[in-house]
Amino acid sequence: MPHAKILLPAQCRAARALINWSQGELADRAGVSRSTVKDFETERHALHHSTERLLIEAIEAAGVRLIAADEAGAGVRLARPR
Repeated sequence: MPHAKILLPAQCRAARALINWSQGELADRAGVSRSTVKDFETERHALHHSTERLLIEAIEAAGVRLIAADEAGAGVRLARPR
């Protein structure tokens, strides 16, 4: 399956804020290092596609929807409980 979603540093920070996760908690749940999350969110380093996919999967599993960039910009929102 091709990689389609793009996670922006600001979306990552906003998603963590919605679910009250630290960088360390996101890193643990995604199976990456905290420094990877920190360096990405501070725009020090870009993510490899596989790492980006792990972060997206962890964020979405926690109930956050990533909103793709359009003329209004990218965003995040909490998904409705099922």
